Amino acid sequence: MRPLTHPAIEDVTVTGLLHALSDPIRVQIFKEIMGSDSPRMCSEFLNTLGRTIPKATLSQHFKVLREAGLIRSERIGVKVQSTARHEELEPRFGQMIASILAAYSAEFDT
Repeated sequence: MRPLTHPAIEDVTVTGLLHALSDPIRVQIFKEIMGSDSPRMCSEFLNTLGRTIPKATLSQHFKVLREAGLIRSERIGVKVQSTARHEELEPRFGQMIASILAAYSAEFDT
């Protein structure tokens, strides 16, 4: 298996964050991981936003979130668990991520 790569916080870009958060499925995944007290498994998101997400598509969403620097993933046997990196990102990006998530909530929760 290939190792999971994570960018250093200083290598995270606004462009990468905006790309990762441009998809409602990825936003929902990130919000749920961010709101969790424990790491979340990829398979927990097979049904997201009322849709069944194919495993390959779900893996791609997690890869985009990880490569953008929003989540940190760790292999545990054949499973992958992820945590949010929002505490690391906040000093550099301030409230930008929270503002994006709030805008999605306002748009889709109405």
